[in-house]
Amino acid sequence: MKSLKNSLRLEEIAFFTIALLALKQLDYSWGIILLFFFAPDLSALGYLINPRLGSFTYNLVHHKGTAIATYLLGLQLANPAIQFAGLILFAHSSFDRAIGYGLKLPGTFDQTHLGPIGKAAKSSSKS
Repeated sequence: MKSLKNSLRLEEIAFFTIALLALKQLDYSWGIILLFFFAPDLSALGYLINPRLGSFTYNLVHHKGTAIATYLLGLQLANPAIQFAGLILFAHSSFDRAIGYGLKLPGTFDQTHLGPIGKAAKSSSKS
């Protein structure tokens, strides 16, 4: 099982690298890329209203399908800013998955499709 996790992590690192290379092709500075890189985490603000909304908004923004659709819309419209947004979403989601953060299970923050994170991970590893 550990071998599979490592393989998936390497795949996500490869996706992250590809996204960074594509971002650089759009001719944005590394400073701008870094400035927007963690912006998708603002989607977790939905948790301030309630956990169900939080998991929905977080998953919508961190879903790679959303990232790809956004990028393709930018290509169709020949709009580099929309392409940039799609690549940022894709790079960020790949980075998150590479470090073990997945899509949130409905109504929770610490239970993801990749397993528990944070305090939930610590308590599950003790049992």
